[in-house]
Amino acid sequence: MIRELRLDLPHGISLNCRLAGTPGQPLMLFLHGFPEAAFVWDDLLLHFSQAQNGGYFCVAPNLRGFAGSSSPTDVSAYRAKHLVQDIVALKTALGCTDALAALVAHDWGGAVAWNFANQHPDLLQRLVIINSPHPGTFLRELQSSPEQQASSAYMNFLIRPDAEALLAEDDFRRLWAFFTNMGADTGPHAWLTTTEKDKYRAVWNQGLTGALNYYRASPLRPPRADDPAAQAISLPAEMLQVNVPTLVLWGMQDIALPPGLIEGLEAYVPLLTLHKIEEGTHWLVHEQPQRVAQLMQAWLARTPKAGPAGAS
Repeated sequence: MIRELRLDLPHGISLNCRLAGTPGQPLMLFLHGFPEAAFVWDDLLLHFSQAQNGGYFCVAPNLRGFAGSSSPTDVSAYRAKHLVQDIVALKTALGCTDALAALVAHDWGGAVAWNFANQHPDLLQRLVIINSPHPGTFLRELQSSPEQQASSAYMNFLIRPDAEALLAEDDFRRLWAFFTNMGADTGPHAWLTTTEKDKYRAVWNQGLTGALNYYRASPLRPPRADDPAAQAISLPAEMLQVNVPTLVLWGMQDIALPPGLIEGLEAYVPLLTLHKIEEGTHWLVHEQPQRVAQLMQAWLARTPKAGPAGAS
């Protein structure tokens, strides 16, 4: 059964969470992306909380800015260091004194998770990423790949001051297109039922500003003629290395995040296992939850935990 809990963290942020399993069991955290919320993980929370599947204590927070969690008004509050701080504090608030058994993340949640794994390898045993670009390959592709620049052009729309109003028009017409336009030949997705749409409306009607502030706070965007600084950004090598066992699941029909983003990933993630899912899109967790669970289950069973400082 899925339970709900609101946690007030010591640094003034409150996160609404969805939970399954028994506190005190190994903790598995799930981080959602845009324009979603914690409910997208429900199938996996239930799966991995079952004793035969590991008996994990599974928790999915609504990230800051989403679905009733704290939504600071300052755009700078959505920079990576603050988002990572939320996850570190959440781990402690949930009573976890060991390293996380696994951190599972998609889209913007993945951006947080990559940074968490880089900055706190001692707090993490394993990392699972689903269609979320590593900052090193993302920056490379944004600066050098016309395909990625075109695919990410929507980001420059989402930072507009009128983006909230435009996205809310016509019953969120532009937001539905994020789902139904994904994949060259897939058409509207069967998973986007009336029930699922109602869940999304409930989230979006609480406000979109916090969610859009992730884009406004990020320096990683396609270069524009009026923003030449985007082309000049560089990231130091020490910010890019991830030295914990990592599983990456990549839907190859993702039109926002083309496959170029997984090329050369092993240079940043030496303990990498990569599964390409040819028929999957960006919304793999919705489209194929059972396959995602099976791939994760098999990988967790055979992958040694990270040791101190992330060493295997």
